Amino acid sequence: MNKLKKEFDMRKLSATLIAAVITLASLTAFAHSGGTDSKGCHRNHTTGGYHCH
Repeated sequence: MNKLKKEFDMRKLSATLIAAVITLASLTAFAHSGGTDSKGCHRNHTTGGYHCH
């Protein structure tokens, strides 16, 4: 019975760690403001670049 509890605890810990990693990774994904033209592109006024989405 002790082995089953240990296995359950490890699965719980693994699930918690995976959830934490996903949460932290998603915090770094930020959208930028700014509209797009008719082609779905826009100019980055900071760098002068032009890119499409």
